[in-house]
Amino acid sequence: MQEVYNEIIKNIEKERVLKDEWMSKHTSFKIGGKADLFIKANSIDEVKFICTIAKQKNIPICLIGNGTNILVSDKGIRGIVLKLNLNEVKVQDEFIYAEAGALLSKVASVACQNSLSGFEKLSGIPGTIGGAIKMNAGAYGQEMKALICETTYLDENLELRTIKNEEHEFSYRKSFFSSKKNYCILVTKLKLEKGVQEDIKKEMHDLLVSRKIKQPLEYANAGSTFKRGENFITAELIDKAGLKGYNIGNAYVSEKHAGFIINKGNATAKDVLELIEKVQQIVYEKFNKKIELEIEFIGER
Repeated sequence: MQEVYNEIIKNIEKERVLKDEWMSKHTSFKIGGKADLFIKANSIDEVKFICTIAKQKNIPICLIGNGTNILVSDKGIRGIVLKLNLNEVKVQDEFIYAEAGALLSKVASVACQNSLSGFEKLSGIPGTIGGAIKMNAGAYGQEMKALICETTYLDENLELRTIKNEEHEFSYRKSFFSSKKNYCILVTKLKLEKGVQEDIKKEMHDLLVSRKIKQPLEYANAGSTFKRGENFITAELIDKAGLKGYNIGNAYVSEKHAGFIINKGNATAKDVLELIEKVQQIVYEKFNKKIELEIEFIGER
């Protein structure tokens, strides 16, 4: 990796190319071992440059945005972790062009400033546009798929591609990109509607207040740990199973919202995985329902 490091710092400042970097510093769960190389890319050209080197050297590359919705292994991540610091958001008429690293809260703020409605329900999700597209993020009945016109990305051959909405193959918490580990989302075009700025602002505020009341935002977490069931609400089953407050190490099932696993201090990925397995086991035994993960595990098992 030293050779790769030396190659990369010819074009990117050393301050943005970190060796043996703890991923716990870069995830909302505050969990994760060391990445061999952790690089912050500030432009599409930098992304292409880093991905080209990784491809030439046959080095695995892992893309992250804001570090939400992921659980990183205690053993860390081999190869390169590439953090997309592409966060420009532009407005043209009723369209928003957002780079993959832009926080959803920033997109919502820009939309509000321009009296554009349609993004309010997604405004409190703590991730980035890239991650939100990949998993078709949603909240309060709103999903990304309803807003996206097209997305531009780098494919496995480092060619720029653009796909329309229907080509994203959106479904519940999935998209075309879910299984395309070597594809890098760069920018997306969203279609919103003209609205009244004060109404937009009020809805965003009300939803933020609701989140603070209902979700364990005071603790490190990766968002909703489990997916909604096809004919049941997962958090309700976990609650009925008496699992609120159940813990392994410092990983706890939240007492505020049973759909969240939280880190109360120095929880490890091992703690979280064992707790997830225990919750899944007990819910299946009591209700004959299989619950699936919404968060993604990354790194060495």
